[in-house]
Amino acid sequence: MGKTMLSVLFGLGMVVAGASAAFALQAGGVEVGDLETGSVVGQPFKELEVDAELYAVEIGNMKTWYPPVTVIDFKVRPGRPFLIKVTNNSSGEHGFLLTADENQAAPTVLRAQVVLKPGESKYIGIPTSDLFYATTGNTLKYKCHLHPAHVGGKLVMLK
Repeated sequence: MGKTMLSVLFGLGMVVAGASAAFALQAGGVEVGDLETGSVVGQPFKELEVDAELYAVEIGNMKTWYPPVTVIDFKVRPGRPFLIKVTNNSSGEHGFLLTADENQAAPTVLRAQVVLKPGESKYIGIPTSDLFYATTGNTLKYKCHLHPAHVGGKLVMLK
């Protein structure tokens, strides 16, 4: 009787532990907005530090996201949500897609997608847990989803 009860409690503990991991994967998702009205997991964007700023720029005939590589060291950064500011400095409409796995369509794959008019800026907030649990590696890719010929970049996360 004691072994059966212990097995049931252990099994119940494993189910609860698995359920909590599933909730962590969906901790808040990606939130897009402006600085004054946007928030992620209950924290307003205006109370968070901007971790990365990305710009859509035109260099000669090439349209690209600048900088081409952004490195964020999460070892020295507190666990607050991750905030990116994206700005379109080009003359035409530009898209921004940040994703971990470009070929995946599962609901757990991290995916942030916005369209920016010329001169427009938007903020993208992502819970830190979603950055790590919803990605297969330490690199996220960003690019223009409207124009495949435009040059994208990478966000490298050090943990």
